[in-house]
Amino acid sequence: MFRLHLQNLVKRPCRLFSVEAFQNKGNIKVSDQVESPLTDLFGRHHSYLRISLTERCNLRCQYCMPEEGVKLSPHDKILTTDEIIHLAQLFVNEGVTKIRLTGGEPTVRRDLVSIIEKLKQIKGLETVAMTTNGLTLTRQLVDLQRAGLDILNISLDTLKSDKYEFITRRKGWGRAVMGIDLALQLGYNPVKVNCVVMKGFNEEEIVDFVKFTKDRNVDVRFIEYMPFTGNKWDFNKLLSYKEMVEKIKQEFPDFYPLDNGPNDTSKAWKVPTYQGQVGFITSMSEHFCGSCNRLRITADGNLKVCLFGNTEISLRDALRSGCSEDDLVALINAAVKRKKKQHAGMLNLSQMENRPMILIGG
Repeated sequence: MFRLHLQNLVKRPCRLFSVEAFQNKGNIKVSDQVESPLTDLFGRHHSYLRISLTERCNLRCQYCMPEEGVKLSPHDKILTTDEIIHLAQLFVNEGVTKIRLTGGEPTVRRDLVSIIEKLKQIKGLETVAMTTNGLTLTRQLVDLQRAGLDILNISLDTLKSDKYEFITRRKGWGRAVMGIDLALQLGYNPVKVNCVVMKGFNEEEIVDFVKFTKDRNVDVRFIEYMPFTGNKWDFNKLLSYKEMVEKIKQEFPDFYPLDNGPNDTSKAWKVPTYQGQVGFITSMSEHFCGSCNRLRITADGNLKVCLFGNTEISLRDALRSGCSEDDLVALINAAVKRKKKQHAGMLNLSQMENRPMILIGG
């Protein structure tokens, strides 16, 4: 074992960065299993990095953004394109093979195509993915695909336009569906459709979403409703994975589970003969912390080692203060080694202070 004390974590040129994540924590104990700075104390190697490109969004989804909105970071606090690529290269050097671009809404960032092109030039990076609400894909997706975008997730919580306007506080259902259709036409295989399920809102549409996979090569991923600051999470609105499966089996008794990969967050299911499939992201009822291989960088440059963790460390400040590559790696290593075995559980999470989802990155 070796120790990294906060004051000695990085050399003098890097003393300006924020260390709120580790305040009042004492010394940082780091395992001597140094095969990778991205491997935590529980043996989880983090090969998947999610980078939020912006805090801005053209929707105002209720489960993502507080009703009163959010205070956005000043523009000069958001990572620049060069900083994003610099950090991406650093993480790939240490073993990241997949990067997902999120937001906010990543398509509102004007240099999105350039960011994808530059990411695709990083040797060792196998996959560049993006999560989007799909509203602008009909005019952007061809260029994004040419730039090298490999995987596409499109958020769609209802198949009814009036409900879409209610949950997002904006119009746009038709454009989102056209974005899905265009992605299919361009050969994305499959197109992943993210659907947050809530009792009293869209639970009766679950079967309709399953039918949506009949003639489309889509992977509809039902996401359990999760608590974040300002989204008024209520346990009574949570529809669990098992409840969803039971509802679907009432209509499709032959609905059956598929095999999953070791780091899959989505439990895959399928209706026989249907072209597409269905998945369930069970963060609340059956967490998958033991196989988590994901890290997150927020749009303002903070590293989050857990979606539900409220400790962060500013890579932006470290980078701008002149940290060397070795110092940055040491900082990341220390943060990863502090990752907990699992999150606190849904009821505890609902009481914890965390960023609104829009400020974390989907």
